[in-house]
Amino acid sequence: MKNEHVTPPGCGEFDTYEIRLQGQLDAGWTDWFDGFRLTEGNDGTTALTGRVVDQAALHGLLRRVGDLGATLISVNVLTRADR
Repeated sequence: MKNEHVTPPGCGEFDTYEIRLQGQLDAGWTDWFDGFRLTEGNDGTTALTGRVVDQAALHGLLRRVGDLGATLISVNVLTRADR
């Protein structure tokens, strides 16, 4: 049996993520979310979109969402970095 290393989705260098939250945050929160682009949806949600270097950075970003008290709707990998 071949011992192959398989990288799970979202574990690469500088993957681009979209994190969707319930409620609307204005662009003033961009610095707090480490430069992520914030987009207000017509449905009362906010999408945070940006690049994440690794899983530790992603977890840190999700802790910020938790600290804010916002309801997390989804976390999606939009593009994966080359491996």
